[in-house]
Amino acid sequence: MSSLTLLLPSIIFTFFLPSVADPPRLATDKSALLDFAAATPHARPLNWDPSTSPCLNWTGVSCNADGSRIVALRLPGLGFVGPIRSETLARLSALQILSLRFNAFEGSLPSDFANLSSLTALHLQNNHFSGNIPPLISNLTRLVTLNLASNSLSGEIPDLQLPSLKFLNLSYNHFTGSIPPSLLRFPDSSFAGNKISPFPPIITAPPLPPSKKLSVGALLGIIAAGCALGFAALAVSTVLCCLRLKKESMEVVTGGKAMKGKWPMEKMEAVSQEGNNTLVFFNGSTLAFDLEDLLRASAEVLGKGTFGAAYKAVLEDGTTVVVKRLKEVGVGRKEFELQMEVVGRIRHENVAELRAYYYSKDEKLMVYDYFSQGSLYSLLHGKRGEDRVPLDWETRLNIALGAAVGIAHIHTQNNGKLAHGNIKSSNIFLNEQQFGCVSDLGLAAAINSTALSMSRTAGYRAPEITETRKPSQLSDIYSFGVVLLELLTGKPAIQIVRGGDEIIHLVRWVQSVVREEWTAEVFDVQLLRYPNIEEEMVEMLQIAMACVVRVPEKRPQMAQVVKMIGDVRKFDSINWLSTEARDD
Repeated sequence: MSSLTLLLPSIIFTFFLPSVADPPRLATDKSALLDFAAATPHARPLNWDPSTSPCLNWTGVSCNADGSRIVALRLPGLGFVGPIRSETLARLSALQILSLRFNAFEGSLPSDFANLSSLTALHLQNNHFSGNIPPLISNLTRLVTLNLASNSLSGEIPDLQLPSLKFLNLSYNHFTGSIPPSLLRFPDSSFAGNKISPFPPIITAPPLPPSKKLSVGALLGIIAAGCALGFAALAVSTVLCCLRLKKESMEVVTGGKAMKGKWPMEKMEAVSQEGNNTLVFFNGSTLAFDLEDLLRASAEVLGKGTFGAAYKAVLEDGTTVVVKRLKEVGVGRKEFELQMEVVGRIRHENVAELRAYYYSKDEKLMVYDYFSQGSLYSLLHGKRGEDRVPLDWETRLNIALGAAVGIAHIHTQNNGKLAHGNIKSSNIFLNEQQFGCVSDLGLAAAINSTALSMSRTAGYRAPEITETRKPSQLSDIYSFGVVLLELLTGKPAIQIVRGGDEIIHLVRWVQSVVREEWTAEVFDVQLLRYPNIEEEMVEMLQIAMACVVRVPEKRPQMAQVVKMIGDVRKFDSINWLSTEARDD
């Protein structure tokens, strides 16, 4: 018997396997995918073999539990070019997630996508789609996420009646007109980069014919409508005002725009009467001034944070420093001085140097270098306007790496037992090399632990701090993970929404988004303009998520975090950013 005869049954079986294995509705779904792939050129190959089931490792394809339908299609960055042919993907009637982001699709958005009635997430960002949004999109009543950012869509935004929609991104298109009423609940970032008005135009009623008189009922109706509009406008104005005030009252950021203010002279002068106006400087310091010089300095309030007020002081010789005036110090003089000595010995490019300190019964001061570019918080979340330049991806990577190196170095000090205790974006600055630099070291150890646990650092505070009230190196790593999430999302650690009735914690929000496999929705829309960084952003997100796990022992050590960030981008300067001590 020939070998061909022996192989013939298996050949016949394999040839007829698809028709036997694929349920009828899955066969329809597979046909739709194959038609789509055949009609749309793509740079990267697909392993869509017609002889196999699409549920068996087809690129980007996910099926339901029993393998009878295709429920998700994710094809990001595969080099698709051209329009999406009608009656291809729209035949996937059980599809719940469709992600075609970061390709080069063009032409109009397919109107037959309205047939995808099971769709919950539609990701079409970073393509070349043009034209209007089809009003038929309103048929997708189960849609939770809609991302059309960074395309060339134009015209007015339709009044999409999508009751389940939780996330919307229409930024960086060419939309005009106003935001329709149904979408006013979404933040300004959802519409950034378009020429649109935040409010719908006021529609005036056409004039009535002069020969007709209004009835009493009609007049009352008009008056009632006018009052309703007036109250609505007042309500909107009040809510916006309250939101602004709430945001402004949350935290004044050190290194941000200075508030008008001076030294609290009456109390500071009383301190100088104690007879001890000596600031303690550290070895190697080139500064030489005393408390009287500080009192005479031109000063302004930079911010009021967890541990007290911060002042920018310009001395008579032009030297500029930041003076932290501490509150609720929970240790005695001897312990305070010992802690300051540990901190004062640290010399590192990525750790803001403690220049001097002052201790008396009524006042405790710490003197640091001043960073003119402001804190990471102010750079990320400060007032946004047309003249504001957003942080690019390269700068964000440099900030992350520099800050990580600084924290890792701190963790090597005091026989490997030192922790920062107050890592947050308002305590991270840009040094002269434009890398991240960590400030406020030493404050957490000196402050009353109750004040620390109840402070506004809640968004950065590791879960275990609630019980121990004692910061550790592992809690530093958690806090740094929150900072990484800020860099990636552009969102603050805590957001207050709905007039102050709801607080959103960044960590919980990101975890929920990632859990629902909407990872792309995490990233700051301002980063979408930079090409070829998606993989790096995803790698950084993975690092951040590793840092903010709930169980402290499962978090990576800071030295490991430095290496992971360094591996994201092969930094030429990684050698001088080593974590070796710099105490020369």
